[in-house]
Amino acid sequence: GADLRGADLRGADLLDADLREANLREANLDSADLREANLQGADLLGANLLGANLLGATLRCANLRGATLRVADLDEADLQEADLQEASLIGADLQGADLRGADLRCANLRGAILRRADLTGADLRGANLRGADLDRVKGL
Repeated sequence: GADLRGADLRGADLLDADLREANLREANLDSADLREANLQGADLLGANLLGANLLGATLRCANLRGATLRVADLDEADLQEADLQEASLIGADLQGADLRGADLRCANLRGAILRRADLTGADLRGANLRGADLDRVKGL
């Protein structure tokens, strides 16, 4: 529940941090280590997560609308029902990510690695999947 709106957390070590329901709107998390972090229900609207390591992070029901997640490591991340509408996920590593029910409308997933990801029930209307690795994706 922390209020970290607009915080500059570039390169921060937030390994295994408990950031449930945190307000991280417009926060700069460029290259932050968020491995195994719990961001369930966090508000990351417009946050910069460029190059952030979110390996195994829990982002269930998080608001990532308009967030920059280019080249972010989201391998095995829990993104169930996350709002990723208009998010920039260019080249992001989403291998094995759980994206069930996620809102990916108009998201840019160009060149993203979605191998083994679960997109069951995800809304992909208007999403850019050009060059994305869709090998063994579930729910398409």
